[in-house]
Amino acid sequence: MSNHPPSHQARLHWPLPSAWPVWVAPVFLAFIQLFGSFGAEHGPPSEGGPGRGPDWDEEGMGHLPLDFLGVMLILGGPVALLFRRRYPRATLAVVGAITSLYFLRAYTYGPVPFSAGVAILAALVAGHRLYVWAGTSAVIAVWLGITQLIGVEERGKGGAVFPVEQPSLVDTSFIVGWSLVALIGGELIRMRGQKAAESARTRAEEERRQASEERLRMARELHDVLAHNISMINVQAGVALHLLDDDPQQARTALAAIKEASKEALTEMRSVIGVLRSEGERAPRSPTAGMERLEELLNRARSAGLRVDAEITGDRRPLPAGPDLAAFRIVQESLTNVSRHAGGGPVTVRLRIAYGEHDVAVQVDDDGQGVSLLDDHHSGGSGINGMRERAVALGGTFEAGPRPGGGFGVRASLPLTGERTASAESAPAGGTE
Repeated sequence: MSNHPPSHQARLHWPLPSAWPVWVAPVFLAFIQLFGSFGAEHGPPSEGGPGRGPDWDEEGMGHLPLDFLGVMLILGGPVALLFRRRYPRATLAVVGAITSLYFLRAYTYGPVPFSAGVAILAALVAGHRLYVWAGTSAVIAVWLGITQLIGVEERGKGGAVFPVEQPSLVDTSFIVGWSLVALIGGELIRMRGQKAAESARTRAEEERRQASEERLRMARELHDVLAHNISMINVQAGVALHLLDDDPQQARTALAAIKEASKEALTEMRSVIGVLRSEGERAPRSPTAGMERLEELLNRARSAGLRVDAEITGDRRPLPAGPDLAAFRIVQESLTNVSRHAGGGPVTVRLRIAYGEHDVAVQVDDDGQGVSLLDDHHSGGSGINGMRERAVALGGTFEAGPRPGGGFGVRASLPLTGERTASAESAPAGGTE
């Protein structure tokens, strides 16, 4: 059985920042920068530094009070970050200019550089490493040069448009150090993302390799088992024909052997028929398994004593061969498992099929006594594993496990398009547990 708990029992994990809506980080930064800057401006005084309010100390150190332009510059960085995914380089340039202008105006120190850090990270993750390193270095060099030329000796005085103080060695060290922290942190996050993507590709390749090995294994079993049984059937049939008149008892024994061999051969054929069936099969002798036969499948389950409540949502339509077969087999195997493991008494099965634009979702829940997650493994069964392999072969997802309060649940999402769609029919047939 699955080693992963079903979705309703899975632990909650925060999504990666790259999966957040594009506006989440800017809204958060706007709040932090705005209230943080006002807090720094009106905070308790400190010795010769920011946080002394709009007045200056005896040595002339201080900052300009935040005005309308200052507030607009504080919010300008987060607004520009709304475009960081589509235009990462332009966003970095705009945020860098806004941040530089803010400090040239000698407004209060605060969390304003956070927007620049996020812009640096976005551009690095997008792959613009040379642009980010060269651009950041150039901005710092230009900013330090400008402040040396136009900087005033006493910060905030003189009535200048840019009353920024000439940077000291401490100021220069802080600016360079903060920039290096942002750049190196962005590089580490970028490398971590690349490693995660490579790990995902490796896992996908491993899943494809395992699926291919499973098909080869089943092909070998088909040859070994069927060839043996059919050969025995042929020999025993010859014996039965030869002895039918002279030794009816011996002929009866041969016919019994034929019956057992054919039964075993049919069992093996059912386990590998999904591998042998191809999408190009034009005229099957019997109806091909698929969602068109869902009602027939549900009627058989109801006749077996199950209470089946089915709900179908979305635009019900013919599906591609791979997802069509996989969805039908997952429903079929789930109903079979309910019949075998749900326990005595009436059992209700709730089936939900959701036809989406790009996928089809299958959900089967029952209120029976459930089954241990180890049963499928210990019994040598292949039902749950077979369903999972079908979903994986399509590039979809699969979860199965006990439900809170009793019963068992199966959930699968099967893409209708993609490179792996055609491989669904090559997934193992699954069989019953």
